[in-house]
Amino acid sequence: MVVIDKSFGNSGVGNVVVADGEENNVVLKEVMETVEYSRNDKNKKDFSFQLGLVDLLDIALIYKPVFSRFQVWRLITTFFFLGKFSINFGIRLLMIARYGVQLEKGPFERRTADFLWMMIFGALSLLVLSAIPIFWTPFLGISLVFMLLYVWSREFPNAQINIYGLVTLKAFYLPWAMLALDVIFGAPITPDLLGIIAGHLFYFLTVLHPLATGNIILRTPRWVNKLVARWRIGAPTPIHNSAQSDRTTRVADGTTSAAFRGRSYRLND
Repeated sequence: MVVIDKSFGNSGVGNVVVADGEENNVVLKEVMETVEYSRNDKNKKDFSFQLGLVDLLDIALIYKPVFSRFQVWRLITTFFFLGKFSINFGIRLLMIARYGVQLEKGPFERRTADFLWMMIFGALSLLVLSAIPIFWTPFLGISLVFMLLYVWSREFPNAQINIYGLVTLKAFYLPWAMLALDVIFGAPITPDLLGIIAGHLFYFLTVLHPLATGNIILRTPRWVNKLVARWRIGAPTPIHNSAQSDRTTRVADGTTSAAFRGRSYRLND
């Protein structure tokens, strides 16, 4: 049976996503469940809806409109939504501010192009993973934050983290602890898992595999370096200050034997 539904905004989602009404309902239900939002319940509206700034169905990652109506902005806007205004929303912003800054001042110091490439690679990986039906989620902002958190936890594995003043654990376990909290609070865990997978993929290709074999698979493309240099974003990358080559050298000298050992950096107080 073909169902044409035009009751969900101007994005064309209702009559373009799929022709089959049952699958269409699944897509719309997933979007609404992600933000606990219903158009018939004004008390559950997100702040952006209250201001009339954006419709979530216009920015959600739905692949069929991307290809059938060339709505390519969905591939970007999906990363800009971190959930409705709540404590979790604030925590995600703090995670970006804290762990992102520590990465920039630690392993990515004076390596702005490498940091930018990490975020680009993570975003592309999440888009590919989300194309798999069982991993699909309409918004990937939380996943990108978790990817950042995972990389930070591997770079600073021995840092002590206090969660809500109740539990203290090593940073290595922080992504899994946050995942467990989402399970306890009933939040979807798919975005968290996608971020962990993307983060581990990046860390494996740039750290673990070079440590084990001495071969660097994933390098920052030249166009990213040129982009950073052209727009003068951050500090210029030193020619002889490559973290990958430094790790490879340590393996060759026999000073680093464990492929899964994190790098050591001092945490600023």
